[in-house]
Amino acid sequence: PAADVVAPALLMLLAVYALASLLNVGIPDSGARYAARAIHPRALLGDFVSANRTLWRDPLGGVSLAATTVFWGVGATLQFAVLHWAQDRLGMPLHQAAGLQAAVAIGVVLGAAAAGRWVPLARAREMLPFGVALGLMLPLLACTRSLWLALPLLLAAGALGGLMVVPLNALLQHRGCVLLSAGRSIAVQGCNENASILAMLAGYALLIALELPIVTLLSGFGLA
Repeated sequence: PAADVVAPALLMLLAVYALASLLNVGIPDSGARYAARAIHPRALLGDFVSANRTLWRDPLGGVSLAATTVFWGVGATLQFAVLHWAQDRLGMPLHQAAGLQAAVAIGVVLGAAAAGRWVPLARAREMLPFGVALGLMLPLLACTRSLWLALPLLLAAGALGGLMVVPLNALLQHRGCVLLSAGRSIAVQGCNENASILAMLAGYALLIALELPIVTLLSGFGLA
């Protein structure tokens, strides 16, 4: 039964989140203390709108916020699109197609590790071409019919994404702390990225409802 599969999966997911929470306990106190702010909804909304505008208008903060916002929106959508593509182009059943997402995840880990090791904050903007390369790779991936070609392409796509998003995310956090505060910066980033995810998933659902071919859909997302 489906419940026999879903329940252990949800428990494992909760365990991972619990472990992440425990790991956060080990983060040392930065010593930063901020003045108390008004908690009236109108004041909170006004403060958030102002913080959002400040970060978008900053030359470094704006470009990093734009890049990470688009990246996470497209990334979330591709989680579904890859499953559709694997079934349509590679003839894989759903439970096997889901394994292809692991190739992307491994690539992201490798790209993120490389970025953390060799890319200093001052060079973060130089990683933007990796995002362009990732977008151009998607049409190539969409036309692939071989699993053995698809796997290295998915791995490479994940690595390119990790190389781009980790330095730009670090730059965004740095500018957010300088211009706003850590918490307000995270709030702006989270709002924009989740809005991007919702908008792109809605667009994906609409295009699927219109029966747009998956090759065209993947290519369009990549080129966009």
